[in-house]
Amino acid sequence: MALAPFSTRFAAEGVVCTVDAVAAAAGSQALRSGGCAVDAAIAAGAVLVVTHQHQCGLGGDLLALVYRRGEELPWALNASGRAGSGADPERLRAVGFDRMPADGDVACTPVPGCVDGWLALHERFARLPLEQLLEPARLLASEGFAAPKSLVVAARLLSGVRGADDYTAAGPLQPGQRVRRPGVARSLAAIARDGRRGFYEGEFGRSLLELGDGEYTAEDLARVHADWVTPLAIDAFGHRLWSLPPNSQGYMLLRSAAIASGLRLPEPEDPDWAHLLIEASIEAAADRDSVWHEGADGPSLIGPERVAAMRARVSARHGQTAAAPSIPGGTVSLCVVDRERMAVSMLQSNFVGWGSMLFVPGTGVALHNRGSSFSLVAGHPAEYGPRRRPPHTLTPALMTSEGRLVSAVATRGGEIQPQILLQLLARVHAASQAPGEAIAGGRWAWTPDRVRVEGHAPRGWVAGLTARGHRVALADSFSEQFGQAQLIVSGGDHLAAASDPRSDTWAVAPV
Repeated sequence: MALAPFSTRFAAEGVVCTVDAVAAAAGSQALRSGGCAVDAAIAAGAVLVVTHQHQCGLGGDLLALVYRRGEELPWALNASGRAGSGADPERLRAVGFDRMPADGDVACTPVPGCVDGWLALHERFARLPLEQLLEPARLLASEGFAAPKSLVVAARLLSGVRGADDYTAAGPLQPGQRVRRPGVARSLAAIARDGRRGFYEGEFGRSLLELGDGEYTAEDLARVHADWVTPLAIDAFGHRLWSLPPNSQGYMLLRSAAIASGLRLPEPEDPDWAHLLIEASIEAAADRDSVWHEGADGPSLIGPERVAAMRARVSARHGQTAAAPSIPGGTVSLCVVDRERMAVSMLQSNFVGWGSMLFVPGTGVALHNRGSSFSLVAGHPAEYGPRRRPPHTLTPALMTSEGRLVSAVATRGGEIQPQILLQLLARVHAASQAPGEAIAGGRWAWTPDRVRVEGHAPRGWVAGLTARGHRVALADSFSEQFGQAQLIVSGGDHLAAASDPRSDTWAVAPV
């Protein structure tokens, strides 16, 4: 299949890859203005909360990895919010819930961490003023932007939803229609002027307390929801692979990559390539329901003896079982590398679509539903409760080797993010594919009752996986259900990059 429209893009100085061309342009402008990769990531991320509220927003979370050339390890940022002080699992159990509500209840909405994430990144790394970085997003929110197709489709779910006037006041949203978001513009201006106080103690914070009706306290909003944590790392595909510790599911990516890199992988066209990576993913996630929580011991989860035992259980025929993940939710991914080879892998997320379907009154900001990943089983280590963080799907990733950047990668995809990233890493670092070829290549996704295979995947995959014991379902080609990934590979004096064609607004902005 010809993949020319999705070919690898090259850059000498720097590059921004993300789901939206307008956001990528804001990031590249930050680089041209003397900013570093973190400046570009903040500028691009701010635009995305305006144009892609159906996937991320001021009411969501952020996780990121930042690498600076020559440093021993990347900086890992966990800006995932904590449940409010009023979080009460007994309230939910008393009215009949045996699992967390997915929407419509503030219980599924921990305090949003995205803004705290921007501010933590800016304080530690940025070269440009915050006001300058947020201004392109504020202008778009105030003056309007053309609605992309994905937003138009998602907006059909907002009929009758209170607070969604930005998308519904003029009737059903149409492709290209100008969308203005005055409440978001005010919030961005407040952040630029007053920092976190302008957001968490300003219009947004006051309205969130009112909406929460006891779920949150002023102290919950005063607490910073962004922590610098020690990243996890493992050797895989000849390099050092990094991600975040739990509550992130980054450990599952590291496990599966370490398992797979010790196997004899054929070329990606061979069904055995897909089968072995699927089995590595299943093995890596086998104990996820018991170990995926904020209190887990990340280093022990990827210990060499544990990984070796997992690899030994991978066989030529499917026969393993595990707590299978669900189909993906609502997230945007972005990767940036600058001229000094500082790299950022960053994700912003609502979790599932519009999130909780609750909009903070007067602000136009939709709240995420990350709290739906909590458990309602009494005594479970991920049980819903005050000031706890839920299991988190966001999985930023970087590869390094001897003090230099090898690659930066991130993807949308909910609980299948590790599966998508594994396939990309195996294509680039084991099969030596260029970023464009790797990003566009057909994917598989292991889901609750079967393996789904994209329609443009190699022809032999369906029959080959079936013969190896998998239940297989064929999906559409280039389906957004298989993630929306960004990938940058460092080639010494140049950068090679690709953005996922599974988004209708994909963009690579070289500098």
